Order: sequence, then structure tokens, then C-alpha cells
Amino acid sequence: MFRATVLTLYPEMFPGPLGASLAGRALERGAWSLEARNIRDVATDRHRTVDDTPAGGGAGMVLKPDIVAAAIDAACPADDTRPRLLMSPRGKPLDQTRVRALSAGDGALILCGRFEGVDERVVEARGLEEVSIGDYVLSGGELAAMVLIDAIVRLLPGVMGNAESGDTESFETGLLEHPHYTRPQEWEGHAIPEILLSGDHGRIAKWRLEQARDLTRRRRPDLWEAYRAQHLEKGKP
Repeated sequence: MFRATVLTLYPEMFPGPLGASLAGRALERGAWSLEARNIRDVATDRHRTVDDTPAGGGAGMVLKPDIVAAAIDAACPADDTRPRLLMSPRGKPLDQTRVRALSAGDGALILCGRFEGVDERVVEARGLEEVSIGDYVLSGGELAAMVLIDAIVRLLPGVMGNAESGDTESFETGLLEHPHYTRPQEWEGHAIPEILLSGDHGRIAKWRLEQARDLTRRRRPDLWEAYRAQHLEKGKP
């Protein structure tokens, strides 16, 4: 079972949206587990201090290495082989390949940064893998952690009603997903493309691939170039 342990200054934020829809139903039936731990619980002074001013000066505060390390050690002892992740805007961008790899494991310890960040020494000493969900800054790592967990949980066995639905989604093939349509057949003067009503599954598959390629080429040239390079290596058009 996938076990997510979140270290945060705001455990009351969880499960939040993770308690609803696919993830919430899977959580209720025990397909995965979620534990949100308050970092302040390991603080040793009467003020439950977790941060201090940055060395060298500057604005904001920094999470203390001794406090963060104690929180990590209490939640994830040395024999716990789950990856230790730090949600951070300077981390490696999260992609579907990493999400799939995480979903195949036993879970993850996820540290939610706050203020100006975490003392670099604990990042190195506890082997934290920094993960970013995009090139922007949030107030803290909690929402980013929820994004990461949701992306993972939906891939766990039995969470999605139709397991095949995940195989053709955006990024699974290196392309953005093709357009979708449903009834009514005509809406506000716009009709469903006739090929989708033809019953010819071969032609439909080809049309969907062409649409996915066109969308990717126009909207995400970075993905398109990577896709082309991969197919050229394999000798495919």
C-alpha cells in the first residue's frame, strides 16, 4: 500500500482535496494512507520554534536543520526506504515519468517548505530530493504536496475505474492528449468530427494520434522536439 507521510506546519490542511473524488474514495477504502505530521511537534523550546533568521542576512526566515532533521527521523527512520521529497520551486520539475515511478513504490515522505526555505545542510544530510510542480512560488509546499500525491494516487491499482484511461492521457506517450467529444452530436452549431462516429477504430486511432501531435507541436514545442528526437532514434516517422 502506498503510504504518504507529510511534514508540515499546517497539518490541518490535509487531506483537503485529497479527501474527495478518486483519491478520497481510495483513501476511505484503504488503497493508500496519508499521515500529516506537525513539524512543531519536535520543537524543544516553550515557543515551539522551528525557524531562524538567514545566515548572512536577508529577508524572511529559514527552517532550522535540527528541527527538520528531528521531524524527518521521527517520521522516517533509517530503515524506511521510501524516498524523501522536499517540495521546492528550485527542484527538478515533476513529470509523469517520475509520478509513475513513485506510484510503483511503497510511498514517500514529503516535506513542505515554508518561509524562505529549509537549511541546506538538512537537505544534504537527509538526502532530500527537491521536487517542483512549476516555475512559480507558492506560500508553502502543502498545495504542491497535494498535487504530487493526487498525481500518484490516481495511478494506483484500482483507483481509476478504467485502468486504460491513464494510458492515453497527456504526457504518457510524450504527447498532449487528443480532443474529446460526447453527446449531443451537434451543439451550438458545432458537430462531433464525423470520423469519431464512423466505427472505424483504425482510422479513429490514426486521427487521434494526428490531433495529439498537432496540439503538442503548437502548444508545447519543447515536448514536440523531445518526441521527435525519440522517434527518430527508433527510426519511426
